[in-house]
Formats: sequence, C-alpha cells, structure tokens
Amino acid sequence: MTQRPPGAIDVHQHLWPPEFIERLRRRATPPMLRGWTLHTAYEAPYDVDAAAHDVELRRASDIDRTLVALAMSTPLGVEALPPDDAEPLLAAWHTGVAGLGDPFVGWAVASTREPDPAHLDRLLRTPGIVGLQVGSHSMDTPASLEALAPLLRRAELADRPVLVHPGPVDPHPGPDWWPAVVQYPAAQQAAWWSWQTVGRSLLPDLRICFVAGAGLAPLSIERFAVRARAVARADDDLFVDTSSYGRLGVDALRTALGARTIVLGSDRPYAEPFDLIADPHLSDAELQAYCHDNPARLLGVAPN
Repeated sequence: MTQRPPGAIDVHQHLWPPEFIERLRRRATPPMLRGWTLHTAYEAPYDVDAAAHDVELRRASDIDRTLVALAMSTPLGVEALPPDDAEPLLAAWHTGVAGLGDPFVGWAVASTREPDPAHLDRLLRTPGIVGLQVGSHSMDTPASLEALAPLLRRAELADRPVLVHPGPVDPHPGPDWWPAVVQYPAAQQAAWWSWQTVGRSLLPDLRICFVAGAGLAPLSIERFAVRARAVARADDDLFVDTSSYGRLGVDALRTALGARTIVLGSDRPYAEPFDLIADPHLSDAELQAYCHDNPARLLGVAPN
C-alpha cells in the first residue's frame, strides 16, 4: 500500500474564521447567519455544521499538511456587494485567515463592484495571504474576463496566483445537490473557455487554478478542436484542482492536460481530499506531483 507522505499542500478548503462568522451574524441582509443557518440572496437557507468551522478541529484533521489555503465561500456574493456593505466582511475575512496560524493561509477577495487595485496590492503583500480568488461568474465570457483582467494583473505583478471558484448561481427548484453538480461545473467550464480564448494573451505570466477540475471542461478539447478549429493549450502556469473528483475524473484530466496541471484541492468540509479517497491507488509519483510539487509551483512556495 502506498503511504501518503507528510507535508501535502491543499490549495482549496473552506473554514470561516471567528471574525468572519461574527460579521455574518451582525448583518440584517444576506449574506447573514441566524444561529448556524446561512441566508444568501441566491440559494435556500442552509444549516451550517458548526463543527465544520471549528478552527482547532480542522487544524487537528490537517495535522500532516504543510499548507492549507482557505477560500471564502464565493457563492455568498460578498465581492458584488456595495463597497461599504462588503468592506466589514472582507476585512474580517482577511484579518481572520491571515491570523489562523499554521498550516492555514488564505486567498484574498476583492470587490468586483468597485475594484481598488492599490488595496489589493497591499493585501497580496500581507503575510498569510497566498493569492487572489475570483468567482467564475466574473469571467464567464471572454468580454467579462477582459474587464476583470486589470484586477488579475495585480496578482500577476505581485507574483501571486489566482483561484477561480464557482460564484453565486440563479435559484433552482431542483434537488439540493443541483448547484454543486450542474450549475457550479457549468460556471467553471465557461470561465475555463474564456481563459482559453483570451486569458493567456492578456496575462502571460499569471499562475491560475480552476477548482473542481474546471468543471471537466478540459475533457472537451476534442470538441473544441473540431468546432473552433483551434487547439486548447495547457502550460506550466495553468492548474486544475481535484475537489469532488476521484480516480475517474482526475485520470481523465491528466490525460487531457498532463500531470503537471493537477493540484490537490479538497473543498473541505464539503468533500474529502483526493489523496485520501483515492489511496491506495495513487503511485508515489502521483502523490509527489499532485500533492507536493504542483501545488508548490502554483502557490510559489518551496516544495518539501
């Protein structure tokens, strides 16, 4: 049986620091918490598992991780709030995640309604902040990506990566899993193809990661070649994470993109880490690439 080496890097988890929880509870309009029930403007009220946001429980469960990068729950829609409304939540998020201590670091979140590049520059220099996260809905067409590019350029200039995460989706009367299985992957696919169309020409040196395997968009490269009469390209600065996928999905992504693009991103507490659910089927080389070397390249840290 292959033994999981210590020090794996998880680029995508969710854990609300206490400051952020308190700010959500103070709010009178969505996004807000009432007890542990989350109310958003986009989805039905959701009963949050309090233990899922217990910092010390999570620290204990990730005791063998070198680094865990925490993302704000983008479907909350904080980035799109009016700046005065968003600022207390954003400040609580950044202060909270930056102060959690090992193994945690955080992804910065910037207002997309009224971007402040100078403020983002300062955030990206903050110890404990590893890069910038954006919602896939904000780059779901080539034109929207072009509009977002000046903000992404700040991360590129700071030599910090960008994490593309599903954002708010329209309410749907279907089962409660519908957003995660249908709407979020569709949003990731749109963002991926926007990036393939104009992203690298706009941002030649940006390290960028699409969570959830970019909604498996890379598996459509053959269709893209036929319909677009073009070639979809991977490069050393383009990554997809493993969240909610196992061997079937990750092996298909590796075939489409190559092993150097794949990084461990678990999406905890909503899914389990790939290196746990796939073990013992991971080879030593796969463990080293997906859980150590590739995440280290994405985040710009020294591999262990």
